[in-house]
Formats: sequence, structure tokens, C-alpha cells
Amino acid sequence: MPRFIDGIAPLPPKRPLTRIHDIVENSAAILEYTQGMDFRAYVGNRLVRDAVERCFERVSEASVRLSSLAVELFPAHDWLAIRNLGNILSDDHNDVLDSIIWTTIVERLPPLLIELETFLAQYPAEQETL
Repeated sequence: MPRFIDGIAPLPPKRPLTRIHDIVENSAAILEYTQGMDFRAYVGNRLVRDAVERCFERVSEASVRLSSLAVELFPAHDWLAIRNLGNILSDDHNDVLDSIIWTTIVERLPPLLIELETFLAQYPAEQETL
């Protein structure tokens, strides 16, 4: 059910399946870039950290564009935190940020990716809307 702000329902997202594909693509890239790494290796590899942060920015942007539909379709995930990650990335708290990002990669990203991939399997790859 859409949430109303000041009595006005939010507009449905444009191309929601495309946005979900964006999240899947960038989440899979993050897991690929960090495969076989532990936290120490991640922190010590600036190239990987930069790539991961850029992918998380894309994930955050896609989740913002999904709006409340993300919560409706996949309520088990913390979409507010996913949306806010883009803002967190713009702040300069590298020591805290590295820890948050690593925890997200290890604990939260795999179940999100599995659920979104399972959902997308119901639709043809070229379909953009529900």
C-alpha cells in the first residue's frame, strides 16, 4: 500500500524492473570485487574500496528511484539505510564508513541479491515495468 505524505500518494517509479536490475548488477559487482577478501585486505585496497563505494552509490540511487515500491516488494530489507548509504558515502568518516560498508557486504548484500534475483527471474530480461 502506498504511503501518503500530506494526503498525496507518491508517483509510481518509472521502470521499476530496470532499477531492480541496477541494484542486482551493482551488488553482484561488489561481491565479485571483494571475493576472497577479509576486512583488512578490503581496507588496504583503495582501488577495490573506490569501486565498491561507486557501486553502492548506484545501489542507493536505484533504491531512491524505486521509492516505496522497494519496501512493498522486499520488506525484509532496510531500504531507508540503503537509500541513506549514498549520503553517508559523501561524508568523510572513512574509518567508520569502511566498517559499515564491509558489514553490509558480508551480512546484508548476499540475502538482498538472492531475493532480487529470484524476483527478477519471473520477468523477461527486457521488461522494464511490472
